[in-house]
Amino acid sequence: MQDILSLLASLRRPRLLIRAARIGADDYRREAHLSRILGYAALPRSGAALMRLVDLEADLDLRRRAEDTAYSIARHVEVLAAIMGEARLLRAGLGAEAV
Repeated sequence: MQDILSLLASLRRPRLLIRAARIGADDYRREAHLSRILGYAALPRSGAALMRLVDLEADLDLRRRAEDTAYSIARHVEVLAAIMGEARLLRAGLGAEAV
Protein backbone atom coordinates (compact mmCIF):
# COMPACT_ATOMS: atom_id res chain seq x y z
CA MET A 1 0.00 0.00 0.00
CA GLN A 2 3.00 2.29 0.28
CA ASP A 3 2.91 2.79 -3.51
CA ILE A 4 -0.57 4.31 -3.38
CA LEU A 5 0.44 6.61 -0.53
CA SER A 6 3.51 7.71 -2.53
CA LEU A 7 1.28 8.37 -5.52
CA LEU A 8 -1.01 10.52 -3.39
CA ALA A 9 1.93 12.48 -2.02
CA SER A 10 3.00 13.34 -5.55
CA LEU A 11 -0.38 14.77 -6.65
CA ARG A 12 -0.24 18.47 -7.48
CA ARG A 13 -3.52 20.38 -7.57
CA PRO A 14 -4.50 24.05 -7.14
CA ARG A 15 -4.13 25.25 -3.57
CA LEU A 16 -7.76 26.34 -3.20
CA LEU A 17 -9.00 22.94 -4.38
CA ILE A 18 -6.80 21.16 -1.84
CA ARG A 19 -7.81 23.52 0.95
CA ALA A 20 -11.50 22.89 0.30
CA ALA A 21 -10.89 19.12 0.17
CA ARG A 22 -9.04 19.20 3.50
CA ILE A 23 -12.03 20.88 5.11
CA GLY A 24 -14.28 18.21 3.61
CA ALA A 25 -11.96 15.41 4.73
CA ASP A 26 -12.40 16.49 8.35
CA ASP A 27 -16.08 15.50 8.11
CA TYR A 28 -15.47 12.40 5.96
CA ARG A 29 -17.52 9.36 7.00
CA ARG A 30 -16.68 6.29 4.96
CA GLU A 31 -20.11 4.64 5.13
CA ALA A 32 -22.01 7.76 4.12
CA HIS A 33 -19.69 9.28 1.56
CA LEU A 34 -17.85 6.44 -0.16
CA SER A 35 -20.91 4.48 -1.24
CA ARG A 36 -22.41 7.64 -2.75
CA ILE A 37 -19.22 8.56 -4.60
CA LEU A 38 -18.41 5.09 -5.92
CA GLY A 39 -21.98 3.84 -6.24
CA TYR A 40 -21.24 0.54 -4.49
CA ALA A 41 -23.59 -1.11 -2.04
CA ALA A 42 -20.75 -3.02 -0.35
CA LEU A 43 -17.75 -0.87 0.46
CA PRO A 44 -14.36 -1.96 -0.86
CA ARG A 45 -11.27 -2.04 1.34
CA SER A 46 -9.34 1.22 1.69
CA GLY A 47 -6.64 0.29 -0.85
CA ALA A 48 -9.14 -0.67 -3.55
CA ALA A 49 -11.29 2.35 -2.77
CA LEU A 50 -8.27 4.64 -3.05
CA MET A 51 -7.35 3.22 -6.46
CA ARG A 52 -10.87 3.83 -7.75
CA LEU A 53 -10.97 7.32 -6.22
CA VAL A 54 -7.60 8.20 -7.80
CA ASP A 55 -8.95 7.14 -11.20
CA LEU A 56 -12.06 9.28 -10.71
CA GLU A 57 -9.97 12.23 -9.59
CA ALA A 58 -7.62 11.94 -12.58
CA ASP A 59 -10.63 12.11 -14.91
CA LEU A 60 -11.98 15.14 -13.04
CA ASP A 61 -8.60 16.86 -13.24
CA LEU A 62 -8.44 16.27 -17.00
CA ARG A 63 -11.87 17.84 -17.34
CA ARG A 64 -10.80 20.79 -15.18
CA ARG A 65 -7.69 21.41 -17.26
CA ALA A 66 -9.66 21.11 -20.51
CA GLU A 67 -12.27 23.54 -19.18
CA ASP A 68 -14.94 20.96 -19.94
CA THR A 69 -18.45 22.26 -19.32
CA ALA A 70 -19.36 18.94 -17.66
CA TYR A 71 -16.68 19.53 -14.99
CA SER A 72 -18.04 19.90 -11.45
CA ILE A 73 -15.78 21.52 -8.89
CA ALA A 74 -18.07 20.29 -6.12
CA ARG A 75 -17.63 16.71 -7.31
CA HIS A 76 -13.86 17.24 -7.56
CA VAL A 77 -13.67 18.52 -3.99
CA GLU A 78 -15.86 15.62 -2.82
CA VAL A 79 -13.60 13.04 -4.47
CA LEU A 80 -10.41 14.69 -3.17
CA ALA A 81 -11.88 14.79 0.34
CA ALA A 82 -12.70 11.08 0.07
CA ILE A 83 -9.14 10.37 -1.08
CA MET A 84 -7.78 12.23 1.94
CA GLY A 85 -10.18 10.44 4.28
CA GLU A 86 -9.36 6.99 2.87
CA ALA A 87 -5.63 7.74 3.01
CA ARG A 88 -5.99 8.62 6.70
CA LEU A 89 -7.80 5.35 7.35
CA LEU A 90 -5.18 3.41 5.41
CA ARG A 91 -2.30 5.05 7.28
CA ALA A 92 -4.03 4.37 10.60
CA GLY A 93 -4.46 0.73 9.60
CA LEU A 94 -0.81 0.42 8.57
CA GLY A 95 0.26 1.98 11.86
CA ALA A 96 -1.86 -0.48 13.82
CA GLU A 97 -0.26 -3.42 11.97
CA ALA A 98 3.22 -2.19 12.89
CA VAL A 99 2.44 -2.34 16.62
